[in-house]
Amino acid sequence: MTKQHHGHHCGHQHHHSESSNIALAFWLNFGFALIEIVGGLLTNSVAIIADAIHDLGDSLAIGFAWLASKVAGKAPDERYSYGYRRWSLLSALLTGVILVLGSVWVLAEAIPRLWQPQLPHTGGMFVLALLGIAVNGAALLRLRRGKTQNEKLLSWHLLEDVLGWVAVLIGAVLMYFTGWAWLDPLLCIGFTLFILLNVIKSLRQTLALFLQVSPSPALQQEIGTALRQLPFVKAVHHLHLWSLDGEQHVLTVHLQVVTPADLAGQLYYKQQVAASLAPYQLSHTTIEFEIDGEACRDLGQAG
Repeated sequence: MTKQHHGHHCGHQHHHSESSNIALAFWLNFGFALIEIVGGLLTNSVAIIADAIHDLGDSLAIGFAWLASKVAGKAPDERYSYGYRRWSLLSALLTGVILVLGSVWVLAEAIPRLWQPQLPHTGGMFVLALLGIAVNGAALLRLRRGKTQNEKLLSWHLLEDVLGWVAVLIGAVLMYFTGWAWLDPLLCIGFTLFILLNVIKSLRQTLALFLQVSPSPALQQEIGTALRQLPFVKAVHHLHLWSLDGEQHVLTVHLQVVTPADLAGQLYYKQQVAASLAPYQLSHTTIEFEIDGEACRDLGQAG
């Protein structure tokens, strides 16, 4: 007997919040990237020019993420029976790849400047840095409240920009007083390496979700333990936990019950299972009951 549950009560709210958060990040990022290009050329700062090109790449990634988040909110149909949430995960993967490639490009541009430094216009750098911290900081605070893998990866885009502008601000002040032109590319390299390491970590998590690795082995064990504690459950097997997008999880499991039950008994079993799983807020659950001694049709398969 199979019980199917769809947790759509909060899915629409999550989708709307994600889409609006990403839209804000896109327009702020794209608009400020245009300002950066002009400002970088006027100040002759490699840090600002590199960040401007990087922001354009970010804007492409965020634009795709915005589109994907809208697609992800569509209702399930015959072709996408679980809905479109994994489009959000696809966007997170592409965003991570773009950010890694962009970071590599920034390093390739900044490293040669260490040996051939050029003193930029520090006053212009200072003003652009203050504006950059304010604009990107506002977008970062908005996305940091998001829970999806898509929003988490995009927040690294904006954190990179905020840290970059902090580095530009510090560099502008130091260069103004010391004339050390090499600080411009050095600070650029420093924050880019920091963000690159964190993005690679997030990218690994995204790839794992794509491969349907359990989003949390500890959570999977906890769910199994909760189901085994039900008085009518003799054994739990073929328990599979995977995630649609890093936030909405899917569970399938076989429960071997102690004794056969009539329809009223089966309804009671289903109600107890639902109550046991309720705290985990799973998006989709499929539970199959097997009576004691019944041969499992999935015998010999993983799980």
